[in-house]
Amino acid sequence: MDGEGLLVPVEIQASLKKKTAVSRSWILLDQTGKGTILDVDKYAIMRRVHIHARDLRILDPLLSYPSTILGREKVIVLNLEHIKAIITAEEVLLRDPLDDNVVPIVEELQRRLVLTRASFRGQGEEEEQPAGARDDAETGEENEFPFEFRALEVVLEGICSYLDARTRELEADAYPALDELTSKISSRNLDRVRKLKSAMTRLTNRVQKVRDELEQLLDDDDDMADLYLSRKLAMTSSPVSANGAPNWFFSSPTIGSKISRTSRTSTVTVQLENDVEELEMLLEAYFMQVDGTLNKLTTLREYIDDTEDYINIQLDNHRNQLIQLELFLCSGTVCLSVYSLVAAIFGMNIPYTWKEGHGYVFKWVVTLTGILCVSLLLSIISYARHKGLLGS
Repeated sequence: MDGEGLLVPVEIQASLKKKTAVSRSWILLDQTGKGTILDVDKYAIMRRVHIHARDLRILDPLLSYPSTILGREKVIVLNLEHIKAIITAEEVLLRDPLDDNVVPIVEELQRRLVLTRASFRGQGEEEEQPAGARDDAETGEENEFPFEFRALEVVLEGICSYLDARTRELEADAYPALDELTSKISSRNLDRVRKLKSAMTRLTNRVQKVRDELEQLLDDDDDMADLYLSRKLAMTSSPVSANGAPNWFFSSPTIGSKISRTSRTSTVTVQLENDVEELEMLLEAYFMQVDGTLNKLTTLREYIDDTEDYINIQLDNHRNQLIQLELFLCSGTVCLSVYSLVAAIFGMNIPYTWKEGHGYVFKWVVTLTGILCVSLLLSIISYARHKGLLGS
């Protein structure tokens, strides 16, 4: 194999699932949705997309990096959970295309790119339409998202859907487990809830990282402007207009043909470099979706905290009942010790004259001692209730 790696055309995406994944495998998707498997090293990828090693290191599955969306001169570097991609103005490189979580992203990218290509081809075949209609079609085509934004949208949609699905699965397991724990406190239920809480904490951290990255992008217009790869490519390819501003065209998957086509028209679209409204709307939509997922996890955490408080209250109540029982038994023990003291006194081997011929004394001693002990027990219980040591 040479330095550029082995190229294997991909005809049917479903066949990827049957192949064995390799650690250096990438899939290349062009503007037509055609996929090609690349078995190359990182140096070949760096030469192909012109990025530094530090940017490619972010996509290394052996290293732990937080969720990141980086805009470079000619590429967008994406590291979102299991999706590790490099997006250019004309193609997408996805790492580990044989992964079960990446295959749906590849299929969705192929489907959308094929549909977009077909729509563009359909517009191009309308040769006999009036000039005004052609201008409207070209204007509508220019208002479409560029290639890199369509790829970014698919990736963000896949990540948001993935995190939301994991959240729904967690909710489906957590709420019944919590309800069962409130009805029956056992070691099995407690261990089950402990594992679910750990899973929720890990998932919350993952969702929070994606949300923070989108929020950071939305707060910085310069970072969002760096993601306009088609704009930067058009600015370097277009001539400079009379007023010194470069002529660039916001969006087109076929930038070269668009430039040549618009050079024949009298209408020239000039956009400011800080015009990031379209990308901002795109990011806001998925930011709200991720934020909604995070709110679900926050609600679940609050429910778990409420359940823990309820369990602690129940345990405190049981503990108080045990303390009351212990106090009652101690009081009874004190009273019995008094009764035992009287029996011990009369059991001493000492001669008493009043023992002879006075058998009724035994009955009176037993009766009076019993009454005294019961009265003492009731007095202790009344005093404890008066001081709040026993419940009503």
